Amino acid sequence: MRLLLAEDNRELAHWLEKALVQEGFAVDCVSDGRAADHLLQGENYAVAILDIGMPGFDGLEVVQRLRKRGQTLPVLFLTARSNVADRVKGLNAGADDYLPKPFELEELDARLRALLRRSEGRTQERQRLGELEYDDEGFFLLRDEPLSLTPRELSLLKVLMHRRTRPVSRQQLFDQVFSLNDDVSPESIDLYIHRLRKKLTGSGVRITTLRGLGYVLECGDEVG
Repeated sequence: MRLLLAEDNRELAHWLEKALVQEGFAVDCVSDGRAADHLLQGENYAVAILDIGMPGFDGLEVVQRLRKRGQTLPVLFLTARSNVADRVKGLNAGADDYLPKPFELEELDARLRALLRRSEGRTQERQRLGELEYDDEGFFLLRDEPLSLTPRELSLLKVLMHRRTRPVSRQQLFDQVFSLNDDVSPESIDLYIHRLRKKLTGSGVRITTLRGLGYVLECGDEVG
């Protein structure tokens, strides 16, 4: 899934971007609030991670402008401000969660997954389709064994699993799997679909192409 990371500490931003990519996210990273606001107006994200103390617009102004436009994507604030008044101010501005610095990557990952579950109307992370299961730790299991996936394959399969009752177009997959910095075309999705199909061979779970609509993850005779 694709997310926006707005953090002006370049060392922290680089570390977070690398870690989030390893978790299967496509990450667009900016260092000031005006750039974040611009991308939020034109790009499709599953979640936004915003530092509060940024140049240009601060994180509070970014989320206020976001909500005024009627955009409902989840927002997680990262900030060194840890007192109760600052947390209340951030949440009242329109953020969905608040994580004080310093923090552990495991906590950030857990909070992101919780935000995504709530935004998609899911009450739990564990999902199953035939012999394929997406577990509580953010990994896929096939026949109860871990499925070996690259970060990009993981991201792509997550999107298909979350949308498993509905076809997903190539462009939609591309928008969720690749960031603005990736020098690839939407046709590259076909290569990753091919690789995933090979890894799912013999499991009863397959990725079907629906002409004119895109791809759907299905099991047996039932789509979804």
